[in-house]
Amino acid sequence: MRPKAVRDVPAEDALPGGTQYSLKLDGWRALAFIRGDEPPVLQARSRRDLAPGFPEVDDALRGLPDGVVLDGELCAWHEGRFAFGQLIRSPKARARDGAQISYVAFDLLALPGHDIRDRPLRERWDLLTTLLTGAEPPLQLVMATNDRDEALSWRTALAPTGVEGLVAKGLDTPYAPTRQGGWLKIRDTDTIDVRVTAFSGTPRRPRTLVTELPDGTEALTSPQLDSRQAREVAAALADRIAAPIPHPDLGSVHPITPPTTAEVLQDPGRSPYLHFLRLRED
Repeated sequence: MRPKAVRDVPAEDALPGGTQYSLKLDGWRALAFIRGDEPPVLQARSRRDLAPGFPEVDDALRGLPDGVVLDGELCAWHEGRFAFGQLIRSPKARARDGAQISYVAFDLLALPGHDIRDRPLRERWDLLTTLLTGAEPPLQLVMATNDRDEALSWRTALAPTGVEGLVAKGLDTPYAPTRQGGWLKIRDTDTIDVRVTAFSGTPRRPRTLVTELPDGTEALTSPQLDSRQAREVAAALADRIAAPIPHPDLGSVHPITPPTTAEVLQDPGRSPYLHFLRLRED
């Protein structure tokens, strides 16, 4: 279930049954499947299993009952703020940096023997808080409230930590992946997700990304990737780079097969260029 982007934080009575406000965290969205004696699965939006790369979360999830399914965000914390870049590093590299990983749950989709997605959020939330009573990192419950003023105070106070904004949900709504408008997200930056289809430069030193906007329009990133960004892009895309092909503006580019997703800052003016922020490998 994906939230719809809006600009304003809705009123407490704006959504069905009242509004729950929770923090919008900076991480990888993932469903957690608890499978008894089998290893847990952390399913990203791409359907890739993230659990093998996060052993501390894997261990924490094994303590939950067989048959539980959670929805949540896999987050990294480093030097007093959320550190999205740590998620693409190895467990050993994160340990050297002192980064901490946590799975922050915000919904409960199943209990042992029971699919509860059709129950209203208020019931799912009560069951989730009971299930995670006393839970501590690397498994924890998202901060949530039904008080709009309290949510706004969190948004302001926690902005320096990298919290992206708020998510608003109707307390009477079921968990329905095809439903539109059941969840709303209010971000504190005008970023969008785009598809990365190719890049200029070399496989070891990418320079400009060729992207596809949500409406299908092609757009380029500018300025050129800095050295840190280039290293991260090169490492993340190393196994999906194709032979170069001609491009009308960049001379030649290396296609990405399959394309991946990037988060960019869109120029509010008429410039067709985008400012690259990071790849979103989830």
